[in-house]
Amino acid sequence: MSKVLSLHLQQEVQLRFLCPGDLVEVKKLCADWFPIEYPDSWYDDITSSSRFFSLAATYHSRIIGLIVAEIKPKVKLNKEDADILATCFPPTVQVAYILSLGVVEDFRRNGIASLLLDSLLSHLTTKEFFNCKAVYLHVLESNGDALRFYERRNFRPHSFLPYYYFIQGKSRHGYSYVLYTNGGQPPWSVLDYISHCGSVLAKLTPCAFPRQVYQALRSLMQKFVVVSRQTSQEQHAR
Repeated sequence: MSKVLSLHLQQEVQLRFLCPGDLVEVKKLCADWFPIEYPDSWYDDITSSSRFFSLAATYHSRIIGLIVAEIKPKVKLNKEDADILATCFPPTVQVAYILSLGVVEDFRRNGIASLLLDSLLSHLTTKEFFNCKAVYLHVLESNGDALRFYERRNFRPHSFLPYYYFIQGKSRHGYSYVLYTNGGQPPWSVLDYISHCGSVLAKLTPCAFPRQVYQALRSLMQKFVVVSRQTSQEQHAR
């Protein structure tokens, strides 16, 4: 790509949603970009189903990048992702899962991936999707470019996924990354509970100290017991 084209590329790029007529082109692009083989039904779904946010970046009518995400209730999260939100959020809150984000090699490092991701995040932070509290994805441990890209965009690693992928006959490790939106929060750690308790104690007046200390410590222990039970149940389930 020439330097002149690179400077003016974003002004020429247009965004549009995928349609059934894109299926063959999208299938070829994904085969070039990703080491995972998707079934034909997946391509049918992302190019025709309203369940998916499937956005393409085009340059002179050619698809040069795309992002695919699914918005779903927390209750439908897979087991490995079930703890991405704090337990205070009900099962009915929504999360967005980024299934794919890719850009044609000749057009990379021109802001196309950021443009696509920004479009998704803008969509998810409208009033209509205020109930969507997190955006998450899975990424190969060895995909350093993708890890750095998401970290620059304020996504944070949530969990290590050993042997999560099976590619070309080999098991590969991965990570889950999360960006919290619309007031979403991660689960509290033990340190979070201790810090919260400390902040409560610091605000107490001397005369109210015994009663409020008791209430704060009791609340802390109740939360700690709940977290411990959930962790134990998850370990048994594994």
